Amino acid sequence: MVIPAEYRNKLGLKPGDYVLIVLEGDELRLFTLRQSIRRIQELVRQHVPEGVSLTDELLEERRQEAF
Repeated sequence: MVIPAEYRNKLGLKPGDYVLIVLEGDELRLFTLRQSIRRIQELVRQHVPEGVSLTDELLEERRQEAF
């Protein structure tokens, strides 16, 4: 698939960059890696209470499993 230079420039895409292409209904949507990560972070934030660190919880679980 060829993405026109004007669009690549606007999105900040460089040769070799990864993009995510999503089929939504009868449309293709293209997301840069940065946009994809931001969308995932927003989705996760909806399900994690403020002040909760998933990293800290995971590390604590791993410490408990190690003993």
